[in-house]
Amino acid sequence: MRYQNTYVKLDTRLYHEQQPTPLDNPRAGHFNMQVAEQLGWLDDKDLMARWVEILGGQYVPAQFQPLSMAYAGHQFGQWAGQLGDGRGLLMAQVLGNNDQLQDLHLKGIGLTPYSRMGDGRAVLRSTIREYLCGHALTQLGIPSSNALGFVVSDTKVRRERMEAGAALMRVADSHIRFGHVEWIASFAPDLLGEFTDYMIDTYYPECHDSETPVLAFLQAVVERTARMIADWQLIGFAHGVMNTDNLSITGSTLDFGPFGFMQRFNPAWINNHSDHTGRYAYQNQPAIGHWNLNIWLPHFMRLEGVTRDTLADCLAPYEAIFMQHYQQGLCRKLGLPHAKESLTLAFEWLTLLEDNLLDYTNSFRALLGLVAPNEHPYEQQLLAIMTAEFNNEALNVWQNWSTRYLAALEPLSSETSIDEMRSSNPVYVLRNSMAQRVITAAEQGQFDELNRVFELLATPYRVQDIATDLDTLPPAPHAPQMPISCSS
Repeated sequence: MRYQNTYVKLDTRLYHEQQPTPLDNPRAGHFNMQVAEQLGWLDDKDLMARWVEILGGQYVPAQFQPLSMAYAGHQFGQWAGQLGDGRGLLMAQVLGNNDQLQDLHLKGIGLTPYSRMGDGRAVLRSTIREYLCGHALTQLGIPSSNALGFVVSDTKVRRERMEAGAALMRVADSHIRFGHVEWIASFAPDLLGEFTDYMIDTYYPECHDSETPVLAFLQAVVERTARMIADWQLIGFAHGVMNTDNLSITGSTLDFGPFGFMQRFNPAWINNHSDHTGRYAYQNQPAIGHWNLNIWLPHFMRLEGVTRDTLADCLAPYEAIFMQHYQQGLCRKLGLPHAKESLTLAFEWLTLLEDNLLDYTNSFRALLGLVAPNEHPYEQQLLAIMTAEFNNEALNVWQNWSTRYLAALEPLSSETSIDEMRSSNPVYVLRNSMAQRVITAAEQGQFDELNRVFELLATPYRVQDIATDLDTLPPAPHAPQMPISCSS
């Protein structure tokens, strides 16, 4: 691998160098060959032979320089003060095969100075959920952290019960969060200029071409954040805990806790059982992204040339960028051009889904059964299941809408529309029930189901023979969608 450990060269107040605390008897859970190839990991025989020891904290390669990061944040809208890597270490930074910097971050590997009341560990169930979600989002084409692999161990960890400790090697284009800047503003304001230069040099070098590089950088973060959240909305993903310490400066999805993929369409869906007010409900994510940026940006007023007005100019495009990206994606999901008439049909379709509590993923894919009835029997089956759920009134609404929808498609290239629909509407997402079946088997030492689901999610836009009916089965229409705990 091509090591480029740059974070460790920054001011030592920003981190704490330390070694991981080994897990007891770590054993292979799963290894992501695609990520390993992208990193160049496969080319190093020592890394390949000892990957379980490395992820278990028993062996640290000489080129690694482990450190825990300091950062702060707003949690559920309230200032939480100093946070930091309480159970994870930035082990190394490397240039991937695309020449993009990648962080190798080992999660669940023991106490750090930032652990607060925690134990520095992670349990198997949350490790599996993060491992599969990073994989799922990446294969869906949404910017996200991914993972090299994970291990399970004999280390016992207490949450609501005693559980097996595990560790995951998370790979991301950056682990710098909005909360890093919040920490600097509160505890080391003299570092803001140096740290901002580092962020621009490392992640946004193109901003140096601007007459005002700092403002160009801030606007780029705003744009990437808006597009990322639009991607979440389009695929039906709810992050569940959009605190400022959980948002990356690169617009990549980071920190999978109580996440979920929408099943029965309910925009007010809350997937985090700790979110009693619905702050992080699916429909609120775009507004929370704006709120977080509005909290983050004013810290840069300490820098020369940055004023309240220029920051307002940086943030102002957020809504328009989000709406354009979301509306374009919504039209692609219907195979329609981005136009006013298309959006009218699209929002009527979403209303139909909501009023009838239809499955979000299955219903969008079922439209292919309407548009291309002879293409694949699976989509015909989805269409039949969907229409069977309509009562007489809803069936009339559907028939009226589908007639107008097909008329809108008629003058277009059917091949182009079908291709867009197939590449925008997945067959498979990581449903909570799917993840739970993997976890239940893994806790009994069985990883065959994990291997199958991992392979299924590797090509989510294609119908696969290894799938079962349970992989796409939504809950009953009025059954509560299972909320997820922050405990991990």
